[in-house]
Amino acid sequence: MSVDPIVPRPPTLAPAGSHLPGPLPRQMVNFVFFKLDPAFRRLPPAEKEQARDQYVAVLAEASAMGMICLSYATMGLRADVDFLLWRVAPSVEDFQTQTRTLNKTTLAGYLTTPFSLLSMTKRSMYTDKVDPFYGSESRTHIIAGQRKYLFVYPLVKSREWYLLPMLKRQEMMDVHVRIASKYPGMKQNTTFSFGLDDQDFVVAYETDEPRDFLNLVMEIRETEASRYTLSDTPSFTCVHAPMKEILDRLF
Repeated sequence: MSVDPIVPRPPTLAPAGSHLPGPLPRQMVNFVFFKLDPAFRRLPPAEKEQARDQYVAVLAEASAMGMICLSYATMGLRADVDFLLWRVAPSVEDFQTQTRTLNKTTLAGYLTTPFSLLSMTKRSMYTDKVDPFYGSESRTHIIAGQRKYLFVYPLVKSREWYLLPMLKRQEMMDVHVRIASKYPGMKQNTTFSFGLDDQDFVVAYETDEPRDFLNLVMEIRETEASRYTLSDTPSFTCVHAPMKEILDRLF
């Protein structure tokens, strides 16, 4: 795929004595994918509905925990996953607390977790001079769920990439930014995984037009920076929907 992180200008710091807000706190981010055991579909309808409502009720408590938890359908698009929870929270312990509660539900006994990607928000090492995605939004604080479709993939760059001079890397990233500016309807959420998980980054594009993402990927594969991509799979196409609706489709 070779779509590298494209990051906007860093957040503005409040000058001394002003009333402007300072930089927003960084967040932990988790993309956790689930697969439903077909045995669940053979349960009586009343049991399935009860299990669905129990699971949905637990997810509804996320906001009270200070967590963003968005649901996306992936069934019919990949064979190995059925839905995604995109979770954003102040700490990794928040993910563990919610997971512990979810694991106590009836539905959890029929779910496996084929993939789980952990990352964290962070100001970029590069400067985005065009800023096509965010305007004034800080990359250290995600505002998620603004588009119908979400495209998620882990990204690993080669060690040769990190040994290049910063100026050279910036020049190559400027090319990516110019290409991305052709698609103003897309929003990119790049989060960092160095040392937290296997990948370097988790890249998540939100859009209402899947063709824009396809066209972007095709163009960026022809850039010099894409030569330094070591891995950018698996790639997930996800459709935003309420959890109750997703489970109804699965049953």
